[in-house]
Formats: sequence, structure tokens, C-alpha cells
Amino acid sequence: MRRVHSLMVLIVGTTVANAADWPQWMGPKRDGVWRDGSVFDTLPKDGLTPAWSVPIGAGYTGPAVVGDRVYLMDRSLAPGAKLGGAFSKDKVEGSERLLCVNAADGKTVWAQDYPCPYAISYAAGPRCTPTVDDGRVYFLGAMGDLHACDAATGAILWKKNFVKDYGAQVPAWGFACHPLIDGDNLICLGGGDGKLVVAFDKKTGAEKWTALTCPGDFGYCPPVIYDFAGTRQLVIWHGKSINGLDPATGKKLWSVPFECKMSLNVAMPRVVNGDRLFCTSFYNGSVLLRVKADGAEVVWKGKGKSERPSQSADLHAIMTTPYVDGNYLYGVCSYGELRCLDVTTGERLWSTNAATRGRKTPPAVAERETPSETQPWAERWAHAFLIPHGDKCVLFNEQGELILAKLSPKGYAELGRVTLIEPTNKMAGRPVVWTHPAFAGTRVYVRN
Repeated sequence: MRRVHSLMVLIVGTTVANAADWPQWMGPKRDGVWRDGSVFDTLPKDGLTPAWSVPIGAGYTGPAVVGDRVYLMDRSLAPGAKLGGAFSKDKVEGSERLLCVNAADGKTVWAQDYPCPYAISYAAGPRCTPTVDDGRVYFLGAMGDLHACDAATGAILWKKNFVKDYGAQVPAWGFACHPLIDGDNLICLGGGDGKLVVAFDKKTGAEKWTALTCPGDFGYCPPVIYDFAGTRQLVIWHGKSINGLDPATGKKLWSVPFECKMSLNVAMPRVVNGDRLFCTSFYNGSVLLRVKADGAEVVWKGKGKSERPSQSADLHAIMTTPYVDGNYLYGVCSYGELRCLDVTTGERLWSTNAATRGRKTPPAVAERETPSETQPWAERWAHAFLIPHGDKCVLFNEQGELILAKLSPKGYAELGRVTLIEPTNKMAGRPVVWTHPAFAGTRVYVRN
């Protein structure tokens, strides 16, 4: 049960955190915007003030913060068990843990361990940020274990296993679609035949409705609800198509084919100018749809020949959900290039690797203006999470650095950067941090 990684909280701006929450993936409104805390113009040269740090197990789960509690998941290997290579799917014994700590000092409030052998690639640990709502917290593990717990005590209220209960096939990189609360429903991608999408009663776990089928790997894209033409629509992007559903019943409103190689559709779809939907995948690039109340059509589709920098035309995101500002979109491409697109046409306006490179970047890589395709593993999958904050953008890159920058159609202007936490996951061939932080009040919660 050795804990070799860290959960850390640091203070930005003032020395007192207000009571703002970060209760789920991408924050309170599931849009990745940091609306609370002091809006600042620069970062201190001597770094941020750590409030506390605690050892945890491995994993990719971002923290969720509600009130005076922090929730996340991690994993421990069984005695004698060892991880294989990044792409190995050999069975590895171990356990997943549901964890709640005090936001003031990091001390454990409660924890729940359960046996969970892994047979997936990149088997370090669970992927999904917990979802906290109305006194309950929902955890989804990498092998499809869904737990609803009492947020105060950790008592398990109900649980499901998508493989056993819904006949799901475990995705190559594990279950990673962050659950979504909508009213009394908890919406998840379970993966079974005719039951790819499952709406549970959030209090009891009773099945409310199911929808869609996706043969093979269904992918990693989280569900999200947007309003199009006065109609609330649940957007489900799986490995074969992009779909709009009625979130109350699961009825399919429309579907547009967009098959992704290896189902690498990680980034969450984003709304553009109210009636359009942007999706980006690692291998297949991007597509922009025009969405109506009962239908959707393609506005443009990426023309890149592959994910390689010299052959990608628009955006081939791997982990980072892009953000949209009017007609412009900012996102990180397949080899760490932060790119700006005119999202109405897909035209690329500029790109830079400055945000994803840092103190750990080898000199031979840093001196290049563009990523190397002869040594692709140096920056393949390199990324930084983008978090709009006031009129600026906060970026947290895979080297554990927090960056403050101005992004505009004219370019990238860095205003400062500080190191928050050390990268400890070496499965990418270089040390990385692949977990989205939580921004609650004037505090930043990060884990490696």
C-alpha cells in the first residue's frame, strides 16, 4: 500500500481561500473556467505558497473540492505486483481507493479501498475526477467500478460495475468518461450493447434510461449538456459518431458519423457561437457541426493526413479540452503545439510549443521551433490544460508548471510561470503530470 505520489494545495493571490467549489471535471459549470479567486497580472518569481502536501497512490484522477473537503481516487499495487510497459495489458493486481481529505490541512477524513485488478494500457491508476452533488460523491474507476458515497462519511450508498452489470467492454485505456449530474440523474458511459449511455437515479442507483450502442472501443469523451435552438441536448461522442440526445429520456435527436482511430476522442466538445459544436480527436483531427433542435450537419472537417505536426492542418488534441473565445479556439495539438484556429473555418492562425515545454525539456528539443518528427517521443502527447481566468489564461503543463498568459488571434504572450509539483509518471517515456488541477477560491489543488 506504498504511497509514492503527492496531492498538494497552493495559494494564489491572497493567503485566505474563499468558499468556492470545484465539484466535478472542468469545474462548477463543466466549462473549465476559473471564476473565483483574485484575478492577478503576474506570478511571483519565487513561486506560490504551499499550504500542505500529502502522499497518495498513483493515478490520473483530478481532485474535486467542495466546502472543506477534497475528493480523489488513487491506486496501490498488490505486494509483488509490477507494472508492465505503457502499452501492456497484462493483468496487474492491486486496489483502487476512494479518498476524502480535509481541505485545510490534507488530513484523511475517510478512505475506501477495494480490490481492482487492471488489464489496460497506461495502468498507473483511475482516470475520472469525482463528481460531488447534494451530499454525495460519485467515483468511477478505470475498470468500470462506479460508487456513490456519502460525501461526509464515505459510506457506500450504491454501486455498479459496467462490465458485470452492463456487459461493457473495457476501453483500451480504461473507463475515463467523467460522470455528469443532470437534475436527479447521474449520466455515465457504461458501454454495453444498447446501453452505452446510462442514466441512473443519483440517490438510489436505479436505472432511469439507456441509449446507444458503439461496437468495440467507445472511447473516452465525457458527456456534456448544451442548449441548441432552445433545446437542451446531451452530447455523446463515441468512437463512431457524435450524437445529440434528450437528457430526460435518452431519445436520439440526431447523429453525425465521425469515426476516430483507436477511439481517441478524449477532449470534451465545445459550443461555438451558440449553434455550432467543435470536436477534436488525436488521429482524425477536428470537425465543426451546425446543430439544430432535431438535427446537425458538418460545417467543416479537418483535412490533415495524420497527427504528425507537418501533416496536421487544424487541431489533433489528445487530452486537453480546447476553449473558445468568440470566433477563435485555443487548444494543444498532438505534439505539444498550442494552436489558435479561426474556428469558423478551421484555419490555423499560429502555433507554439512554449507552453508545453519547460525546465524538464532537453536542450536539443527546446532549441527547435517545431516538434521533431524523427524523435517523436520527445514531445508526442505533450500537453497543457487551459483554464480561462478573467481576461487571461492559466495553463498547467505536463511538467507541473503553472503559466499565466494572454492568448489572442495575434499570438501567445507569457506573463509568468512557476513550478507547482514534480512530474512522477514515466510511462510516456518522459516524466509527466497528466492530471487536471482544481481551482477553488484562491487555491490550486494539484496531484502527480
